Amino acid sequence: MSTGAVRRHTRGRRAARPVDRCGEAVVSALLLRRKSTRGTLHTEMAFSPDQYFKAFTFAARAHGEQKTPTGLPYVVHVSLVCMEVIEAVHVAPGLDGDLAVTAALLHDVVEDTATSLEGIEAEFGPRVAAGVSALTKDAALDKQAAMKDSLVRILEQPPEIAMVKLADRITNLAPPPPHWGAAKIAAYRDEGQLILDTLGATSQHLSARLAARLRAYPTAGLDPG
Repeated sequence: MSTGAVRRHTRGRRAARPVDRCGEAVVSALLLRRKSTRGTLHTEMAFSPDQYFKAFTFAARAHGEQKTPTGLPYVVHVSLVCMEVIEAVHVAPGLDGDLAVTAALLHDVVEDTATSLEGIEAEFGPRVAAGVSALTKDAALDKQAAMKDSLVRILEQPPEIAMVKLADRITNLAPPPPHWGAAKIAAYRDEGQLILDTLGATSQHLSARLAARLRAYPTAGLDPG
């Protein structure tokens, strides 16, 4: 859901420097928080920092001036989704961390910006492009049909792609905007339950996280005052 014009790749290196520093800070924080069971720092990662920087920068440039419903830069949302995915990959060895992290950072660039799947494939390869395609809802369908269609296509992808969808809904289940009524809140909660029921088997960790968010989510309209 695009909220503004997409900033294209037109400003060269000078525009990329703040983005790169932000990406470096995120990965550095992730490294520092990892501890082994003996209390010593554990700095092994299941994904490439270089791939992270590349995808993060691509997403930040593509989303440009877009904002989240709370007014934050949209790249904050994709970063939070990615952090959920990184944690899930960490507790479930054997997954493709690069695929999971890259798809998490890019999951909205086709649906919400002018970026094409061909552009994604050229930069990140066919597996990432296929995952982003599955995560992109079909604009020709109505809202409910588009979600169900996307979930079916996600199930045809590696489990890392389903993990991105679970993480996305975990992140989105923050308190709803004050102007949402009871019907809209209930519909959004029901949609979250559908995502959990359909994709939950792909990640025990994310399923538990999403289930907890759903339990905490309001079941009635908020008091606008």
